[in-house]
This record gives sequence, structure tokens and C-alpha cells, in this order.
Amino acid sequence: TGQIAQRMGSKGFDFAHPSQIMEEIANLTPSYGGIAYSRLDNGGLQWPCPTQDHPGTPILHTKQFTRGKGRFAPLDYKPPMELPDDDYPLMLTTGRSLYHFHTGTLTRKVKGLNILGGEGLVEINPEDASALGITDGEMVKVVSRRGEIEAKAKVTEVSPVGVVFMTFHFAESPANLLTNSALDPVS
Repeated sequence: TGQIAQRMGSKGFDFAHPSQIMEEIANLTPSYGGIAYSRLDNGGLQWPCPTQDHPGTPILHTKQFTRGKGRFAPLDYKPPMELPDDDYPLMLTTGRSLYHFHTGTLTRKVKGLNILGGEGLVEINPEDASALGITDGEMVKVVSRRGEIEAKAKVTEVSPVGVVFMTFHFAESPANLLTNSALDPVS
């Protein structure tokens, strides 16, 4: 990055070693003030670490919040754009697997990660699975107002009754094809 910036004529990117970048960060950001490459080489250091003699901060706010009491901002409830109904009685939620990142374009190439989480699953509560005649490990069709996909069922108490969960990492079971494209107006 520094070489690209230099070639584009930018000043201040003449670092000879990554430790110099860390020094600049520590000089400009008080909460990193005590972090140096040499300290990182000795087993790591957790932010914030404001001074060279500070041991680092493994857990924030163990005794009190930095600015006194915690500040919570209440939100007005806004119902989802779609709710379960007679035609679509379960709510689908999508998310990440511990083993893959985004669409898996990099992580799915790693054999060890694929052993730990190598396929898209639809997680369903035992009560819902029983009502629908679904058994653990069975291939099922997941249908929404926008389409349908197939995935292997994982019957688990982790999913609450009425909710099914799928990861979105797998092109073979592209869960996001089923979701509503309406965006959150706040975020």
C-alpha cells in the first residue's frame, strides 16, 4: 500500500518496516500508545494499551463503564416487512458460519474448514421438524415468496420454534435468494 501511495505521489508512506507503521498508529491514537511491534512479538497485546508500561486490556469494562453508567438508546419497534402466514408459516433467518467468510470464495477452498462446515444446512427446531415430517440429515426444499432451494436439514434446539436458520456461504444452497431485498431504513 505504501509503495502504491508513493508511486501516486503521496507523502508520508516511506516506511521501511511494518514496525514503523505501528509506531505511527501508537503516536496518533492514544489507546494504542503502548503498543509496539516488539511487544506484539512477545505473545501479543490487547487494546486498549495507552502507555509502554500498560499490560493491555483483555476485558473492557470489568468494573465500570468508561464514561460512568452505560448509555442505552431506546428504539421504536418496527415490525418486519414480512411475517409468517398460512402459506409461509416459518421465519427464515440467515447468517454466518464460524468456518466461512461471506460467500466462501476463499474459505471454501480450505479443506479443513470444509470438513468442519462444508455444506449449507437448514437448521430447524425439533417441534417444527416433527410437524413437517422432517428428519435430521434429510434433504429438504426451503420455499419463500421469492423462490426455492434445497439443503440438508439439521434438527436442533438451537433454532427457536417457528424459525429456521441458514448460512449464506454456499452457492449450492443460496439462502439469500429466498430473503426479502427490503433494506433496513435505519442502517
